[in-house]
Amino acid sequence: MPTFEALLFDVDGTLADTERDGHRPAFNAAFAEAGLDWVWDPELYGELLAVTGGKERIRYFLERWLPDWRGPADLSGFIAELHRSKTRHFVDLLQDGRIPLRPGVLRLLRECRAAGVRLAVATTTTPENVTALLETCPEPGLIDWFEVIAAGDVVPNKKPAPDIYTWALDRLGATAGNCIAFEDSDNGVRSAHGAGLGAILVTESAYTAGQNFSGACVVLDHLGEPDRPARLLSGQPFGLDYVDLAGLDRILAACRGNANS
Repeated sequence: MPTFEALLFDVDGTLADTERDGHRPAFNAAFAEAGLDWVWDPELYGELLAVTGGKERIRYFLERWLPDWRGPADLSGFIAELHRSKTRHFVDLLQDGRIPLRPGVLRLLRECRAAGVRLAVATTTTPENVTALLETCPEPGLIDWFEVIAAGDVVPNKKPAPDIYTWALDRLGATAGNCIAFEDSDNGVRSAHGAGLGAILVTESAYTAGQNFSGACVVLDHLGEPDRPARLLSGQPFGLDYVDLAGLDRILAACRGNANS
């Protein structure tokens, strides 16, 4: 049996590379539907990703790029409605099968399921996005494999604040030092680390390559498959071409060793 209590997964960029070809065009579709001429191209969206949370990202865009824009009196309500529209467009993209899981993700989740490993989600994206992603995967009932789904506005402060991980750990009744977090961004690493998680595994995504992942135990290009090895970018080697439960045990042991050194 694995030595860890639970695995906690970020969603966007970690379970699936959703940002560039999922959330970004969904935002643009929502803007067009509202009669706005705003267009977030890939370069601009990369800058906006410094802010976590979709509603927060829209507000930051207005403050930073359109400070003179005359919006409605109820700006918060307007932003919330835009974000609901964006979520609907994003779900449509998922249901069309245009956003697959990243390499190694489904293989590892199946291994966890067979071994009875506890799973949780810890993300700033909305619960609707999480549900849509997991329910459109080629694994019936995948969403039910996750004991806890911590998502969206269940906590007041988004990543890099630790709130979402703290909330998930509380619901699991698990000890942070006995769990492993999966992330793709520096904000996510800071969030997990702030909640007491020392074992943090990063798989770089299209928008996070080159970020500062100090605090992560391992940084890979993806989780790997038997016929598609993962590439170690930094951190502790785990002795395999792809991440499996035995590799995660070694990663946790190495992280604990570093913490005690």
